[in-house]
Amino acid sequence: MKLSVYVASGFSKDQEGGNKAGVVFMDNPLTTAQKMAVAKQLGYAETAFISASDRADYRFEYFTPKEEVALCGHATIASFALLMQGNKISKNEYTIETNSGILTISIKDGMIFMEQNKPIFYDILSPNEFDDCFDSQAIDRTYQIQVVSTGLKDILVPIKSETALEALKPDFEKIEEISQKHDVVGLHLYAFTDDRIICRNFAPLYDINEEAATGTSNAALACYLYKHRYLQKELYVFEQGYSLESPSEIVVKLATNSDNEIVNVFVGGKGHYCETKTLTIDNDE
Repeated sequence: MKLSVYVASGFSKDQEGGNKAGVVFMDNPLTTAQKMAVAKQLGYAETAFISASDRADYRFEYFTPKEEVALCGHATIASFALLMQGNKISKNEYTIETNSGILTISIKDGMIFMEQNKPIFYDILSPNEFDDCFDSQAIDRTYQIQVVSTGLKDILVPIKSETALEALKPDFEKIEEISQKHDVVGLHLYAFTDDRIICRNFAPLYDINEEAATGTSNAALACYLYKHRYLQKELYVFEQGYSLESPSEIVVKLATNSDNEIVNVFVGGKGHYCETKTLTIDNDE
């Protein structure tokens, strides 16, 4: 069976960079094995499969080359960028059904924002746990290392400087082990540079050594910075992908109540079409 698959970039900066994802609009159903085969052939961190939904405007499923995941920010942004380019967007707000629940997508001035789950804060970890993952002397011990999720669990690791962050030589085998141990997608590292926040993301457990842009991880990071009063803002801008020569910009909006509790989280950015590929998929899969 021949299948047309779009490639688009989510969280791109000035129509460049970002994180590429496969996007499949399923006119006909595909089996789980066929979706896996598509994701493996494409080789991107995630591929989004979009179909009709009885509960929302669209049903979104996300597959890495290794397995299905509940949610993916950059693939969602990339998908809606394609819908916008194809003039298939007729309103400012949509809902999508995902394995993380029904989420809202809002579109304004070319920016696509995706609702996240409310943050869940898990274990605080010792810097010593990362001795074998990379040079742990680079960890900034002013801030706590914590597992946080707004849909997917990541370990948030503070690094002393942008220079130290870019210089890190990760041991992906050890990162995979620690990810498995704490039941997380991966490690999300960040550093402050003046008023900028620079990030790197490692998820070898899911066959993704490093990603150029990660929406859910940066949503978790914004919530973490807000909750611990490290940096409290309504709008956060995160930069990622420089080490992969794919500059990305991820924007996170937080809504809080009078008790200073986070009540809504949205992650957003822009995206652009890259190319269309034709894949051959086994009908028996």
